[in-house]
Amino acid sequence: MTDSLRQAPWGAAAARIMAAGIQAVEPGRAVRESMQLNGDILIVGSHDIDLSKIKRVFIIGAGKAGYPMAQSAREIIGPRLDKAHVIVKEGHISKRVKAISEGGPRPGTASAPGPGTINFYEAGHPIPDERGVTATRQVIGLLSLTRPDDLVIGLISGGGSALLTSPVPNVSLKDLQVLTTKLLGCGATINEINSLRKHLDQVKGGGLARAAAPASIVTLILSDVVGDPQDVIASGPAVPDTSTYADAYSVLDKYNMVEQTPSSIINHLKAGKAAQIPETPKPGDEIFDKVHNVIIGSNIQACQAAVRQAHQEAFNALLLTTWMQGEARQAGPFLAAILRQVNTSDQPTARPACIIAGGETIVTLRGSGKGGRNQELALSAVRDLSGLENSGLIALASDGGDGPTDAAGAVVTQDTLSRALAAGMDPINFLNRNDAYHFFEPLGDLLKPGPTHTNVNDITFLFAGAK
Repeated sequence: MTDSLRQAPWGAAAARIMAAGIQAVEPGRAVRESMQLNGDILIVGSHDIDLSKIKRVFIIGAGKAGYPMAQSAREIIGPRLDKAHVIVKEGHISKRVKAISEGGPRPGTASAPGPGTINFYEAGHPIPDERGVTATRQVIGLLSLTRPDDLVIGLISGGGSALLTSPVPNVSLKDLQVLTTKLLGCGATINEINSLRKHLDQVKGGGLARAAAPASIVTLILSDVVGDPQDVIASGPAVPDTSTYADAYSVLDKYNMVEQTPSSIINHLKAGKAAQIPETPKPGDEIFDKVHNVIIGSNIQACQAAVRQAHQEAFNALLLTTWMQGEARQAGPFLAAILRQVNTSDQPTARPACIIAGGETIVTLRGSGKGGRNQELALSAVRDLSGLENSGLIALASDGGDGPTDAAGAVVTQDTLSRALAAGMDPINFLNRNDAYHFFEPLGDLLKPGPTHTNVNDITFLFAGAK
């Protein structure tokens, strides 16, 4: 809890509301609710699998939620599990999970040796690294062993695009790192970024399904993409790809990045556009005949749980949207305007109010700051919230990590501007540098819960306490 939340009359309630949202999409719980074993019948969503006809069961996974997802999956499968390889973000095994407030997600424990042992691998995120490439080789190697009577259970969550990495021939990891760094700062959407990733990697865009064939595959997916498009989440490793080489190349064109992109990548995309190399697997491809993908958690579930908790805390609670997108610096003033509307006319709901908006904004890096979309959203709202009685805005990344920082977001209240100016800090200057981190850090208003081990986009909370 930040200094401002401790002092706000609604601060303790806000912490409980945030925790309720995160707990609702705790990955282990999501797996247990979506996959059950009844005798020999494994029920995954609406799909039934007769394990008496399955020779071996493998688990593979990639994403920030991979650790608790894999633990729950192993508990359900039990001694039927043969082998498992799961790739998670660095720090998501060795460090304890910190909850946003009391009652948050509990830390897991390392898998014990013996039958059904899960091999966990840590790798870099959001920039892929050699550890991810090495771990992905282990996953591909495991899938190369599959036969028609085997079952592969895939556990996919946000962050999987960076963690599950196998560059196409003639494109180096270094070149992918250069491209990824530029893409993350140019203002491109995750759909645009992942269209490129799918055409530069052997396991994305249905590539994992191709590697696992002819085995049966079920993937449990925790969505971190607005609208839950399965082919975009973690770059759709077991999903037919709806994008093309031409789509991928157009992203570079749109953001004037062609000249800045390594030649190996440009050559590969041009060859794809010219049909000199095969496209990614598309809808209707027979490799997906034995594939079933199931969304087990998403932003709307977290937001709805937060709304329910807000009602219990005696707020007039409202879910505004789960489709918030666009530039973070534009979303902040818009959300601040809603709080001003609450204060002046009790619309769209009366005080005490808690209004919740989910989604994921973007940051176009123009300065030398760290970025972080939730922090930038909060910073852009500082002036508009100044002096707004008993009110505040909290911008939170559900995974506990906002951009390339150790913060999950930030808190803004009616006195944030006055405290900043007293410290000689002008929010406009920091916003121009994309340097929200160093604006909120000295004020004690960065949210730093650590990894939550889940990932379902971002949630912004607007509070207007009782008059």
